[in-house]
Amino acid sequence: MASLRLDLTSRVFPEPDSMEIDHFDRLPDSLLLLIFNKIGDVKALGRCCAVSRRFHTLVPQVDNVVVRVDCVISDDDSSSSASGSDKSRGPFSNLFRLVFGGIVKPLQALGQFLGPKRAYSSASGSGSSSLAVGSEDDGEVDQGGVTHHSPTQVLKNFNEIRFLRIELPSGELGIDDGVLLKWRADFGSTLDNCVILGASSVVYPVPTKSSLAQENGADGFCANVVGNGGGDDNGSIPESFYTNGGLKLRVVWTISSLIAASARHYLLQPIISEHKTLDNLVLTDADGQGVLCMNRDQLEELRVKPLSASSASKRTLVPALNMRLWYAPHLELPDGVVLKGATLVAIRPSEQSSAKKEASDGSWVSTAFEEPYGTAAKMLVKRRTYCLEMNSF
Repeated sequence: MASLRLDLTSRVFPEPDSMEIDHFDRLPDSLLLLIFNKIGDVKALGRCCAVSRRFHTLVPQVDNVVVRVDCVISDDDSSSSASGSDKSRGPFSNLFRLVFGGIVKPLQALGQFLGPKRAYSSASGSGSSSLAVGSEDDGEVDQGGVTHHSPTQVLKNFNEIRFLRIELPSGELGIDDGVLLKWRADFGSTLDNCVILGASSVVYPVPTKSSLAQENGADGFCANVVGNGGGDDNGSIPESFYTNGGLKLRVVWTISSLIAASARHYLLQPIISEHKTLDNLVLTDADGQGVLCMNRDQLEELRVKPLSASSASKRTLVPALNMRLWYAPHLELPDGVVLKGATLVAIRPSEQSSAKKEASDGSWVSTAFEEPYGTAAKMLVKRRTYCLEMNSF
């Protein structure tokens, strides 16, 4: 019995040496970094920093980071004299302020990794905006007891970022319900190319028993492009497109998308300048409305050749452009979704170098969007092409 008690005691109260062993510490740093890179989210990584000294040392070495922005703050929102100066700013400045002003989402806690700092500048400027990640903190607070941090401040402790994704709380462009508008833009020191896909309305199929049976046995690719009357369609734009405001609406979509893209590009300057290790940068939004992309060569181009800023507002100057437009009054996709007034616009600078044109030639238009919109783009580029030009703004 005494021996049994000794055995039980040794199990319940292990030797001191065995208690001091932390098996987690036996994991190599490379494995922990792999896990941290899978996490990606900057707020979660910030919380990991508070776990231990080892984590606090390893997190800054993460090379894959995702920053989800809680709100976009416009300096004009706090200016009481804005109304008196609006007339002198021009239409594009006003449109920029509409694009970025007043987009506010609920803020979430950031964690102990970040220090309390203000995200926006107090300097007055036309259409000046900044991105902010919020945290409830005992330090300096801004709006509603929440401290705001710009992505530049959030990322300052990361030393080896290679892949960076920044996500805005929503798309900048206010569009009516049912309207489809998506864009993707590639930038170096200025716009390299932009693709815009829009539709005046989207009709989704109503599933039926027969359609479900067909889906189970369906095979291959099937899609239809139908004209106004449902008959022959040679790819031409109908006359009504010019008279019922269709062309004007597409011009508004194009200008608005370009302004949103150039404003995003302008806000990325300090991040690109400070993080020399970046290989890929994506600035998107939670709605999936617009995507700005920059690869390693484009990032380096911006560091070597500073961007040209617009005199009207805080955004990159859009150069003179050549545009190609494709249109279909009725575009039916393989999954049964119908895009009414489907429009695809491919944009390039008029004076783009031949080297860049050769590098981006091929599938840059048809592969700009994820499915099912990638299929829509592939179908539209087969139709008649219309060429347009636009001056710098």
